[in-house]
Amino acid sequence: MQSPRRDTLCLTMLSLVLISAAPAADNKAPAGHKKDHEVVTPAEMKWQDGPASLQKGAQYVILEGDPSKDGPFVIRIKLPDGFRVMPHTHPKDERVTVITGTLYLGMGAKFDEKVGMALPAGSYGRTDAGMKHFGWVKGETILQLHGTGPWAVDYINSEDDPRGKK
Repeated sequence: MQSPRRDTLCLTMLSLVLISAAPAADNKAPAGHKKDHEVVTPAEMKWQDGPASLQKGAQYVILEGDPSKDGPFVIRIKLPDGFRVMPHTHPKDERVTVITGTLYLGMGAKFDEKVGMALPAGSYGRTDAGMKHFGWVKGETILQLHGTGPWAVDYINSEDDPRGKK
């Protein structure tokens, strides 16, 4: 049997844990956050051409953050059937979820459809920073990319980079 003092100490500690885990009564966002929540429905998404690091035909929408700045971001990218992303790397880990369609992901410095793996809708993939990889899609495909900025796409072969083309 525990002593009354030990029981009181245990109850006090439990109360402190519960109080510290409870949301603040004023519902303020944590330090560094602008909002305490964010919701974006498909009807509210304003798709635009680009980004510049992808060939023409791609569209994207930024859902959260700014990929060009320090910090977390979430974007969606819509790619038409047959779209290819030539071999490239990123300075930070890439995390992608396939929302619709099928993404084929291959590793290496040379585009080769024989080594690609099919990632159907609902799939998730991660590539390490600096990993040479490429991809293509079958059917219109929407990807959700989430990562930490600043974000960049560095093509293995400069002639594959659409930013250098007119």
